[in-house]
Amino acid sequence: MRVITEEDKCCGSGLCVIAAPELFDQRDSDGVVVVLDETPGADRHDAVRKAVAACPAAAIRLARQ
Repeated sequence: MRVITEEDKCCGSGLCVIAAPELFDQRDSDGVVVVLDETPGADRHDAVRKAVAACPAAAIRLARQ
């Protein structure tokens, strides 16, 4: 699994960080999503899926590696 973000879509809500703080952060300057681990291990896939589902701007998506 690979995590892909579209910064131009991100509204800075921070719901991804709440859902998976070990995988996502936000830039201090504008709140845009920052991916901390683009290829998380299988033990984190559920957390990534929760973050994707929580994103109100659909700025995060998953791709197969």
